Amino acid sequence: MQSELDSYDRKILALLQEDASLSSAQIAEQVGLSQSPCWRRIQRMKEEGIIRGQVTLLDRKKIGLNTQIFAEVKLNAHGRSNFTEFTEAIRGFPEVLECYVLMGAVDFLLRIVTADIEAYERFFFEKLSMVPGIQEVNSIVALSEIKSTTSLPVMR
Repeated sequence: MQSELDSYDRKILALLQEDASLSSAQIAEQVGLSQSPCWRRIQRMKEEGIIRGQVTLLDRKKIGLNTQIFAEVKLNAHGRSNFTEFTEAIRGFPEVLECYVLMGAVDFLLRIVTADIEAYERFFFEKLSMVPGIQEVNSIVALSEIKSTTSLPVMR
């Protein structure tokens, strides 16, 4: 069971989303708590799964992943019956950063990153199009990024 988040919890979460390397002492100072209660709150939120993990965010372009594609995937009737097979295949592709099940004209939306269009073409023909049950894929190239964040709006 999850407990209700109070203003201290929300402040802690906002700080951790901005910089997960902050110590509990640094966080405690910024939210107005002593270190021990702050640390206990962080541990509780980890145990409850509110805090899922801590990661290092990379600049995709600085490591050569210059192309971002959004692919709308529609499965055929047979493919829909093998939903698990499709999702397992997608989870195995490191190029696919996100995958969402949709309601409407298409079944899935994928966010894919590659070095360039040629790399996406190879990924498409050698991996994605080989997944059984796919009827149609519409690929949309992102030209530029206006906003990209991993921070959830936790402050009320």
